[in-house]
Amino acid sequence: MLVVGVALVMSLAGALGIVRATNAHLDAVTRVPEVVSALSPATDGVENYLLVGSDSRASADPSDPDYAAVGSEQANPGMRSDTLIVVRYDTSSGAIAMMSIPRDLWVRIGDTNENNRINAAYQKGPDVLVRTVQNALNIPIHHFVEVNFSGFKKIVDAIGGVRICVDRASRDKASGFFIGKRGCKLLNGSKALGYARARHFEQKINGRWELDGSGDVGRGTRQRGFISTLAKQSARYLAMNPLQTHIVLDAFAAAVKVDPGLDLIDLGRKLRPIGNGDTISYSLPVTSGWAGSKFVFRLANEAQALIGFFAGLGPPPAVSQ
Repeated sequence: MLVVGVALVMSLAGALGIVRATNAHLDAVTRVPEVVSALSPATDGVENYLLVGSDSRASADPSDPDYAAVGSEQANPGMRSDTLIVVRYDTSSGAIAMMSIPRDLWVRIGDTNENNRINAAYQKGPDVLVRTVQNALNIPIHHFVEVNFSGFKKIVDAIGGVRICVDRASRDKASGFFIGKRGCKLLNGSKALGYARARHFEQKINGRWELDGSGDVGRGTRQRGFISTLAKQSARYLAMNPLQTHIVLDAFAAAVKVDPGLDLIDLGRKLRPIGNGDTISYSLPVTSGWAGSKFVFRLANEAQALIGFFAGLGPPPAVSQ
């Protein structure tokens, strides 16, 4: 939404006379000053954007149909990074790549000696999360973008829903996601959030529901695909309904928080290829195991080539799904 919405709005703005309104919406986006000290200085050849899906329930509405699946602030206090994706922009070629970070990756938290799952870092602040990602992967993070649960749903609803396709009946009873047969279905914000959050993904095979088994890694693959799908469908919606742009931007401005130095117009221009599907998508190679009583992931040896690419030190490795 950020990428395609801003880029398309600016391309239409001259004809529709909405430049001033667009700038006003973007000025309303919340900035996160505490993250500045953790961000990396400019890196030759590459810019990395950390996209964070916050699982804070603070804005959860008991009247929402998915409230039982999302939960309340009382039952789920604090904030964790439910989704972590690094978007890499090549400053020379303009190429875009995305890499998912499993929320159960076992890491050192910030600059402390505490070890925990990476999604716990955000409870200590967005600056700690950025430092944790940079230290764990040894890659620079130049900008920070956060989308919250409620805001995500509003963005999807603002474009009339998003069409998700599955190759067989699929569900996640924990998140509330369900498509009862092979094919495509238009999902509203609540249902789309259930798809994006699905960690216990099941498919119906030979009449029986079977767990996908890929867990967090599979969810990351689906999320990256979902981002591309949402971007494409957003572009199509705005092209067909340009006078609805202000509604989409209202939803976007309410849902997103970014670092103070992020130029949203510039970002829209740079990352517009996501809306065309012109991206490389990676899963971070990991191994599974235990840290005491906690099931966790750790970086696999095969991760080094991918990490080097996102650090701007090597070529893109072969694509992994």
